[in-house]
Amino acid sequence: MRILTFTSLFPNAADKTFGVFIYQRMAHVNKRPGNQVYVVAPVPYFPSWLRSSRWGAVARIPKVEQIGDLTVYHPRYLLLPKLSMSIHGILIFLGSYRLVRGLHRRLKFDCIDAHYIYPDCFAAVLTGKLLGLPVAASARGTDINLFPSFRLVRPMIRWTLKHAAGNIAVCRALADEMIALGAPKERVTVIGNGVDLDRFQPLDQKEARRKLNIPDDAQAIIAAQHPRLKAYIVGKGDPRELQDLARTHNIEDRVFFVGSRPNEELNLWYSAADLSCLVSSREGWPNVILESLACGTPVLATGLWGVPEILVSPELGIMVAQETQAIADGLSDSLSRTWDRAAILRYARTRTWEVVAQEVAHYLNQISDTAIREKQ
Repeated sequence: MRILTFTSLFPNAADKTFGVFIYQRMAHVNKRPGNQVYVVAPVPYFPSWLRSSRWGAVARIPKVEQIGDLTVYHPRYLLLPKLSMSIHGILIFLGSYRLVRGLHRRLKFDCIDAHYIYPDCFAAVLTGKLLGLPVAASARGTDINLFPSFRLVRPMIRWTLKHAAGNIAVCRALADEMIALGAPKERVTVIGNGVDLDRFQPLDQKEARRKLNIPDDAQAIIAAQHPRLKAYIVGKGDPRELQDLARTHNIEDRVFFVGSRPNEELNLWYSAADLSCLVSSREGWPNVILESLACGTPVLATGLWGVPEILVSPELGIMVAQETQAIADGLSDSLSRTWDRAAILRYARTRTWEVVAQEVAHYLNQISDTAIREKQ
């Protein structure tokens, strides 16, 4: 197949980790015999001559770049921060349609593979209607478990789900919500994410800690019960509120805010840890859980959305309610257990990106064949 992947969530020259899970999925689809994947990843327009710590890097993203084996195009679209969410999908469509039309005339795509129901998939479905191409719309998380609560956005999400040739959810909980929002049940399928076993594999814990300059007695976080425990919080976001909370409880010497780290470095963090902890209020299919398991490290996580579909056995980790005492009890329980890391590894290795790519390619073939039959 010749596939156009359409999404603003994709790695680029300014941020190599942005949407890396979509890159992994489609890079592996591209590797399958007979497939060719091209990517259109729209970015907001920002004049290169204006200085901005936030938008300056976006302005320097090239119009076309090569990410691994994939050619990625970056059309620009107008964006008014905090003001244009209700017309965000239209703006992406207007900024990218001419490029997509030209690529289709030259390359003759079989289908559009779009990610993030609004605004990206909305723009892709509009494009698909004009070009006569079937669109597979993939839901990722907040696009279904948060955005429908926005009054002006909800109708566009419903329209997208109804008019896409196929809808992919990364977990059953999202699929059920998509159907509740109006997606035809027969046009919804579940394809979870995978894990890169070349990148995520167990390392010697002491060696991983040495490379990260972590004291070798570090474990997790329940200070009263475990006086030598330490927590390392990895990821984007403003940590000031959590830093204040740590000072309030006099544990600022045990909680470390690492910030965003390169994807290829995360293997060290998982391997250095006794336990990975994810206590989100919303999720799709959280990649960090499978990545941790692929390093042999058990996980404590809030049991919501796609998490129960990954932590399918108590041998892999513990699920808790998003409540302070429940999390503390879960951490204490997790740290007192002896985990079978070989069993954890065996499970993680069943869900590779190669397996995911096979499922995605099969589904895209289905919607493409259906579209051809309907035209005849």
